[in-house]
Amino acid sequence: MKLASRVAKVKPSETLAITAKANALRAQGRDVIGFGAGEPDFDTPDHIKQAAIRAIEAGFTKYTPVGGTDELKDAIIAKLKTDNRLEYKRSQVVVSCGAKHTLYNLAQALFEEGDEVIIPAPYWVSYPDIVVLAGGTPVILNTLEKDGFKMKPEQLKASITGRTRAVIFNGPSNPTGAAYSPDELKALAAVLADTDIFAISDDIYEKILYADFPFANLAMAEPRLKDRTIVVNGVSKAYAMTGWRIGYAAGPEEIIGAISKIQSQNTSNPTSISQKASVAALAGDQQVVSMMVAEFKKRKDYIVDALNDIPGIFCPMPEGAFYVFPNVSALYGRSYEGKKISNSTEFIEYLLDGANVATVPGVAFGSDDHIRLSYATSLKNIEEGVRRIKDAVAKLG
Repeated sequence: MKLASRVAKVKPSETLAITAKANALRAQGRDVIGFGAGEPDFDTPDHIKQAAIRAIEAGFTKYTPVGGTDELKDAIIAKLKTDNRLEYKRSQVVVSCGAKHTLYNLAQALFEEGDEVIIPAPYWVSYPDIVVLAGGTPVILNTLEKDGFKMKPEQLKASITGRTRAVIFNGPSNPTGAAYSPDELKALAAVLADTDIFAISDDIYEKILYADFPFANLAMAEPRLKDRTIVVNGVSKAYAMTGWRIGYAAGPEEIIGAISKIQSQNTSNPTSISQKASVAALAGDQQVVSMMVAEFKKRKDYIVDALNDIPGIFCPMPEGAFYVFPNVSALYGRSYEGKKISNSTEFIEYLLDGANVATVPGVAFGSDDHIRLSYATSLKNIEEGVRRIKDAVAKLG
């Protein structure tokens, strides 16, 4: 069967594939501990679920405007003003079916053949493929572990060409947990100031920050770039609402209008019930977020120390999100039962098959020296999972 050529240009999501494989092994009776999925293990807070129930009971189950209800747009506008000191009108906000959908629609609206998009690596697995599907060319900027996996102004400047259309910023980052301080963003903004390059700021982990500096994005750090910055966010991570599928973008009116136009032909509106729930999330009690973040911090501190206690593994301390990105390259070249481990894919396969621990290979994020573990799971699972990893590493010859 002949498929469209674009299908061959993209890879399936490695994180979703690993999670599916772990679930399949569990269904076969295997006791697999999963560090793959990037979603909070907490339940959606009750006041958010109740808002959805009320919406169903009130019959709020029909189509809404394509780009989201005015009620939800107003809640987003209020959030951006309160949390981020950024002011927008309704015409500058669009709601989509998750932040990934928002990014996909944005790429379709902004990129075409010949456009280059700078993507710092390690990167979230979907960024390059989203750019490719829009006809653009991903330009991978390799950050360094010694720099905290953050791009430096001189690296950004060196990556810019006459075809550069946009730069993607993600902080706190998936997979590294790296976050940019306001001063670091100002230095990067200075590189972009005299260009016409757009900045895409993926702020989905905004609320999950442990660093000693406040959250900032490029539009906050440098107001002159606000008109060229598209802020992307959603309710999935902060409010444990991954399955509700609500993301949003705020930015220049012309771009937001183009996203809405494209969305009118692919999904129409995001789910009506989820929009009501998202209003409750954004406008309601934020203490639930603080409680989740406090628990994530405990897990982070434990897993970083525990992984660093394993000979051959070095785990940097993340500044945000709920992932660690340990360097396991010192273990490459070692073997088990005659089978040599040469890269991150072979190492995670060894952990899954030999230790019943599911992780994600760093090569999926642009760094084959590392693997990614999500600590969005119970401390009990983390303790047992790291113990199994330690035992598995000890068996390598």
